[in-house]
Amino acid sequence: MNWRKWLDGFAIAGKGILLATKEKRFWYGFIPAFLFFGLLMNLLAGGLSKFELMGALGFTGSLKIIGDSFLGIFGFHQPFLDWLPVFAISILQGTLIGLIVLLWNKKRENNTKNSENLGSAGVITGLIALGAGCPTCGTTLIAPLIGAIFSSGGLAITGAISTIVTWLAIIIAVLSLKRLGEETYVIIINEKYLLRKQKERE
Repeated sequence: MNWRKWLDGFAIAGKGILLATKEKRFWYGFIPAFLFFGLLMNLLAGGLSKFELMGALGFTGSLKIIGDSFLGIFGFHQPFLDWLPVFAISILQGTLIGLIVLLWNKKRENNTKNSENLGSAGVITGLIALGAGCPTCGTTLIAPLIGAIFSSGGLAITGAISTIVTWLAIIIAVLSLKRLGEETYVIIINEKYLLRKQKERE
């Protein structure tokens, strides 16, 4: 494997992401995705227990749980080691969605489609949803299923699987960021070059 090529690719991807943050359309995708995934992962941090509690507490109690989970995105009332992985994954997923929205719009302007990247995003979204929680904050969506199959030993198994799926989701997200970041860099630099050439002709 050519490590120099990989490192150069990540450097270009980083530049592409920085360029993307200067585009409004990037933030149209990033902000909703960041907030949605952060809220979802905090709600699922204990399996389905929060949803069961919301059903028991009624409307006012449910709003409080949702509000606390929303504030948890920014570290309120959260242990640091529990908050950090959730925040990092929310940033990664928000950046991915932001880049996809930006690229889709730019390619649409050029009469092209980006269905392949949108499909990749769906896989990443699914993996992150399955590994929602974090390595230190307990169980996730799969807790009820594993708990039913393995009884009392299910929680330990669920924690291990949650950790594996979460890290797998992070790795896939980082690799996808590399690919999308490189593509973003090429498109934006090309746009700037064409715009400069057009101004020179004028």
